[in-house]
Amino acid sequence: MKGIEIVSMLFFSLPLLAFGSGEVYIVTVEGEPVVSYSGGVDGFSATAIDLMEEMDITSESVTSYALHLEKKHDALLDSLFEVGTYKKLYSYRHLVNGFAVHISPEQAEALSKAPGVKYVEKDMKIKKLTTHTPQFLGLPTGVWPTRGGFDRAGEDIVIGFVDSGIYPKHPSFSTHNTEPYGPLPRYRGKCEVDPETQRDFCNGKIIGAQHFAKAAIAAGAFNPAIDFPSPLDGDGHGSHTAAIAAGNNGIRVKMHGYEFGKASGMAPRARIAVYKVLYRLFGGYVSDVVAAIEQAVLDGVDILNLSVGPNSPPTTTKATFLNPFDAALLSAVRAGVFVAQAAGNGGPFPKTLVSFSPWITTVAAAIDDRRYKNNLTLGNGKILPGLGLSPSTHGNKSFNLVSANDVMLDLSLLKYNPLDCQRPELLNRHKVEGNILLCGYSFNFVSGTASIKKVSETAKSLGAAGFIVAVENAYPGAKFDPVPVDTPGILITDARKTKELIDYYNCSTTRDWAGRPISFDATASIADGLAPILHKSAPQVALFSSRGPDVKDFSFQDADVLKPDILAPGYLIWAAWAPNGTDEANYIGEGFAMVSGTSMAAPHIAGIAALIKQKNPHWSPSAIKSALMTTATTLDRGGRPILAQQYSETEIMTLVRATPFDYGSGAVNPKAALDPGLILDTTYEDYIRFLCSVPDVDPNEVRNITSSACNSTTGQPADLNSPSVTISHLEGTQTVKRTVTNVADTETYVITTRMSPEIALEASPPAMTVLPGASREITLTLTVRSVTGGYSFGEVLMKGDRGHRVRIPVVAMGFNS
Repeated sequence: MKGIEIVSMLFFSLPLLAFGSGEVYIVTVEGEPVVSYSGGVDGFSATAIDLMEEMDITSESVTSYALHLEKKHDALLDSLFEVGTYKKLYSYRHLVNGFAVHISPEQAEALSKAPGVKYVEKDMKIKKLTTHTPQFLGLPTGVWPTRGGFDRAGEDIVIGFVDSGIYPKHPSFSTHNTEPYGPLPRYRGKCEVDPETQRDFCNGKIIGAQHFAKAAIAAGAFNPAIDFPSPLDGDGHGSHTAAIAAGNNGIRVKMHGYEFGKASGMAPRARIAVYKVLYRLFGGYVSDVVAAIEQAVLDGVDILNLSVGPNSPPTTTKATFLNPFDAALLSAVRAGVFVAQAAGNGGPFPKTLVSFSPWITTVAAAIDDRRYKNNLTLGNGKILPGLGLSPSTHGNKSFNLVSANDVMLDLSLLKYNPLDCQRPELLNRHKVEGNILLCGYSFNFVSGTASIKKVSETAKSLGAAGFIVAVENAYPGAKFDPVPVDTPGILITDARKTKELIDYYNCSTTRDWAGRPISFDATASIADGLAPILHKSAPQVALFSSRGPDVKDFSFQDADVLKPDILAPGYLIWAAWAPNGTDEANYIGEGFAMVSGTSMAAPHIAGIAALIKQKNPHWSPSAIKSALMTTATTLDRGGRPILAQQYSETEIMTLVRATPFDYGSGAVNPKAALDPGLILDTTYEDYIRFLCSVPDVDPNEVRNITSSACNSTTGQPADLNSPSVTISHLEGTQTVKRTVTNVADTETYVITTRMSPEIALEASPPAMTVLPGASREITLTLTVRSVTGGYSFGEVLMKGDRGHRVRIPVVAMGFNS
């Protein structure tokens, strides 16, 4: 390969780009990146590798070829545009060959037509996909002892967090009470210095800390006074996800004088490498994320956690799998890095995923067995359920109720909504003091301009005995989570119960001829809501967790890939928080937060993957993914099928039996994943063959994005050797094969199948004996018996005589042939 040929062209004479004008574009060009360059350019020896740890990034061959690519990028831009009319932000050289550049749309059009340019796409924004879970997952007793105890669990494994940064002073990341962390020479990342304190962000536990914001700055979105031009977490999200995966063990979670237990990461001895790409006000940009991913892989991380995702599928490629973001992650996986990504928070509606590709482990969010509930007892004897992580009213006594609407001061004018109870100066202290303040839930709580924390502060400052926030109407986007407060309080989320409360209040309040209250005779007491209730009907798929099917293109056609891949806790997760974090209004100024989202689920998997990597340092990312998926469970703690939260036809939340489109292969089982028996391994070449087999995908597009050619376009996407089988369009009979490899002792497996009756599923052979390290092929035959217009679900189950249990979910939709 000769690299890019630059032809002489006329300069485009355009005005200098002003700050924030123009757009950021991601461009890929001819020529292989370092990770896959196999030679062919005169004067530059091959740099392609199988595992990143085999690459010496300081070697002459790597540095010279990387510099060669960067010079080609610069020469291409210089040949097209006048100096000052563009600004190159990044050169991508190691995982993809291309660059990010700030130019005008007219320049982008010209660039897309230049020789050697393969792909030009306008940068997209990304968003966040926003304790007790180690015990729920069985880590302290079932997994950590096998890894040397919590003080060795994850030792010398580096987890990279592409997120909003970190608050390094938090006890979850402290080294004061732990055995000192020694040097880790194979990790090559750097530690940026805090521009204010002039101290770096690393301490041995935190082993690397960098921030990426060139695209955000070029787009005019970055405000250094608010967004912090450093790895410091100004949001809270990044500190939270890092602590879930790799926070120290046994950190006391204290708020308002109460202790809510002890928090721990999944792999408490793992190292943390921070790559900040998310910022307070605007989220982030894909070109900054791609730069962070490339740097993380170059630095030598073992695991990448991505609690972020694009706002929508790519629009300029025919396949969701073909874009610079997913291509960079494919090269990361090729380099031996396991990638966990949040599924998205668009549930419970179908096709709402923001993580598409089979080389990524896509994580759905579960509700675990811990729930916080409370109740309000009215003076008429009715008991109303609600949410309230608070102490009970004093002495468990009842107090009079006063509505914020009835205790307004004259100066309250309606400029603000006094019913939100966000401003104590709008309310009459003499009427509130010693009573329970009744507040309303408005859209301000959804938008973040109002918070339960502020209601609590208002009630406390006015001397109230407690507070009630009552929801009268449903608001799109509303999520009702219990909030820790130090004032007795409760949130009534059921509008029907709110009506009962308001009816009782109105009947018990005496008013004059003008409707002004004369006496408040309604009474109530708030119970103690500080202790959690443990449920056996856990896990459940959280309402917000994005659902499949996966889609293969922007027209949302179904893909032959099962997504999500796996289910992990993501609801009401206690973990570290940045005191200056602004992501959750209820936790501003706090050191811990209890937050929900698939953002919280992904780092659970990242941490468990670190434990698997620690035990099996030479396993590929796909082997780790296989171990997690084939050992997952589809049953809850009570032995019943896992349920999923869903909306009924009347938009009331209900529970339905979950399917693989809700949870993938099921809920993660860490102990079993450490000893899976069999794995299904997938190579980089397998993924390229998969891409080439996707219907309607142009082989040139595959080559443009991945720098790898399609040697054949035969085969089916379902032929990919993944630990699941999905056929979105099954006509007649289709055969797929899976190759399993034994990572345990010699074992004999009996293979059985189960499938919905409209599709027949057969497996061959019915039994097999597999020697240590040996591989065997399984043939699966699916035949349409009847057409229902919907998906059918089933499984292939391999039970070994030494106790291993390997399960492959099967999903198919039958059509008439």
